Order: sequence, then structure tokens, then C-alpha cells
Amino acid sequence: MGDDLAADITSVAALGEPVRRDLYRYVVAQDEPVSRESAATATGVAHHVAKFNLDRLVTDGLLEVEYRRPPGRSGPGAGRPTKLYRRAARDISVSLPERHYDLAGQILAEAITITERDHVPMSTALHTAAREAGRHLADSPAAASGTQHPICTALARAGYEPRTVDGEVLLANCPFHNLAQRYTALVCGVNLDLIDGLLEALDADDLHARLDPGPDRCCVTIGRD
Repeated sequence: MGDDLAADITSVAALGEPVRRDLYRYVVAQDEPVSRESAATATGVAHHVAKFNLDRLVTDGLLEVEYRRPPGRSGPGAGRPTKLYRRAARDISVSLPERHYDLAGQILAEAITITERDHVPMSTALHTAAREAGRHLADSPAAASGTQHPICTALARAGYEPRTVDGEVLLANCPFHNLAQRYTALVCGVNLDLIDGLLEALDADDLHARLDPGPDRCCVTIGRD
């Protein structure tokens, strides 16, 4: 499980507490950031309960804070700014097994851009876009800082669930699973090109990605030349 997914699970789990969930729903339904007093009144809880749970939602990455004085009040004697809460800017998505359809969408959007810009066939553009996405995986801080081999760390971050078996790396999960069920040849080609790009970026000259479909796993296996 990648660090991003673990953080998203923690964030979503925070909404399992009913009071916290009601406060979150109230905050995100407003056009403007809200104070703990207004949130407490709207949800029918004590102010100290609202403060505790709103701050917990901030800690868990679901809300953000800003400080603002009421209109017309500024300068010395205006008092401390009011602490206000708003929805956090980051996207939170949890899927188990891990899926990354956003990455598939980025690859497709890049391929369309390349096709229109360079007047090349879509298959060529998709090959280029997928390899570039693989190179970006290698650039992620997690790929460089993990305790595993950088290749396995990057693949795990992307949801592939790498397993080392008999000197080869098997990928126990396809992050594009639903698409692969319907567009198998297309998505398997994207997976192969993406992983080729990753291996190239990490200078893994002794490793080779190949199509090797198997039950309940990704269609790509990484082995040594």
C-alpha cells in the first residue's frame, strides 16, 4: 500500500464518526469558509465539540483553515482574526484493490494532444504518452526514498503491487483493471509501455518488461535479460 493511499484511507475513516461527518457535510455545503460557532449551531453540538472535531478534520486532511477578521474591523484593537474552515483542496480517493484511472485519463489526454500536435497515429502517440508517464513515476520522491528497490517502490506507488518471485517481478494488481477487462490489448500495451518508460528512467538495463498475462494479476512481468 502506497503512502498516498494510506493517507487517503485515514482521511476517509475520519468521516466514520457521525458528529465529524455532519460537521464536514455542513462546511463543504457552504459558499464561504465557516467558523466553529456557526458549524456548532448548524449541527447542534457544543462549541468545544465542534472545535475538537473540526480541528481533527484539518489534521486528517479533509478541511483547511484560514484566518479572517469580520468586515469593517481592522487595525489595532480589532481583535484576533476568526478561525474559519473550508474544504481541503486535495482530492481524496480510496479504491481497494488500488486503481488509478486518473493516470489512464492523463495518458489518454496526452496521447490526444500529441496526435493533434504532431499529426501522428493515435497508437504512436499512446506509446509515447505511456512511456513518458512511466518516466514520471521514476521521478517521484517515493521512488527514490523507499526501502525497497526503486523500481518496486515506484510500481507500488502506482498500485501495481509488485512481488518478487524466482528472480522476476510479478505485478499482482492492474491499476486499470476495469478498462483492461473491456479494452485488453490497448490497456496491456499501455501497461507495457509505462513500465518500459520506468525501467528506462531508472537505468535498469538488466531488466526487461514483457507481456505475460496470468489470472488475477497485471499482464506485465519484469525479468532479467
